[in-house]
Amino acid sequence: MEKRSVFSTKKLVLTALMAALVFCFTYLHIDIPTPLSNTMLHLGNVMGILAGLLFGPVSGGLAAGLGSGLYDMMDPRYLPTCWLTFLMKFAMGWVAGKLAESNKDQVLWRNIVAGGAGSLTYVVLYILKTFVQNRLIYGYEMEAVLATMVTKGVTSLANGVIAVVVAVILNKAMRPALERAGTFDQT
Repeated sequence: MEKRSVFSTKKLVLTALMAALVFCFTYLHIDIPTPLSNTMLHLGNVMGILAGLLFGPVSGGLAAGLGSGLYDMMDPRYLPTCWLTFLMKFAMGWVAGKLAESNKDQVLWRNIVAGGAGSLTYVVLYILKTFVQNRLIYGYEMEAVLATMVTKGVTSLANGVIAVVVAVILNKAMRPALERAGTFDQT
C-alpha cells in the first residue's frame, strides 16, 4: 500500500507561493515612527490570513511565518527578532487556518471569524512582545512604552482589519477556481 505524504508537492509549492506573496506584500509598506522604534502599515497579513483560509493551519502558518520572517531577515532593524516574527505570524496563519478548516461550506461569517481570530492573535502577541522588549529588556520608561504600544496596536489593528476584509473577499473569489483546478484534492 502506497503511503501518502502529509505535505504533498502541490501543497509545498502553494505554501511557498503564499510565503513569497507575504514577503512581497510586506515589502510594499508605509513606515510609521513610534516613540521608541517604528512600525509599518502593509498588506502582508492579507496573504498570511488568505493562506490559512485557503490551505489550512500548517500551510497558512508556514506561509505567514516564512514570508514575514524572511522580510525581517532582509532589514537590519528587524533581523534580531526575525525568529519572533516567524512564530507570531505562524500563530496568525495557523489560528486562521485552524478555524477555517471546519468551514467546508464556506459560510462567510465563519471565514470572517477565522481571519479575525488570526489577526487578533498576532496583535496580542505583537503588543506583548513590544512590552517585554521595551520595558523588561531595555528598561524604557513606562510612558514611552505605553505610547509605543498604543501606536503599534492601532497600526496592527488597522493591518488586521484590512487583512480580514481583503483575505475573505479574495478567498471567496479564488476558491471556486482553485477547486476547479483540483487544488484541494490533496491535503
